[in-house]
Amino acid sequence: MRKADLVSMISEKTGVPKVDVLVTMENFFTEVKNALAEGENVYIRGFGSFVIKKRKKKIGRHIKKNISIEIPEHFIPSFKPAKVFLEQVKDKVTAAPVIEED
Repeated sequence: MRKADLVSMISEKTGVPKVDVLVTMENFFTEVKNALAEGENVYIRGFGSFVIKKRKKKIGRHIKKNISIEIPEHFIPSFKPAKVFLEQVKDKVTAAPVIEED
């Protein structure tokens, strides 16, 4: 499902014009990104949490040059679904479709 599909679905269910739904969604995404960029976590009860995770520095490999490089400590955004969310997905999705690769 894409963002356009979500916008259409929400618009149909609520009767709000697609443009207004799109603007609202974009503002939501912007506010979540801004909060995370400032180091503030975002908690949405019944849905989940957008949090910042700290990654320790580590040694990596530059494969083409065959040398070790140090990857410095850094922060990454992460999403942790709420327990209700997890249970709903577990109950609805019985088996993932098998994707065959050639």
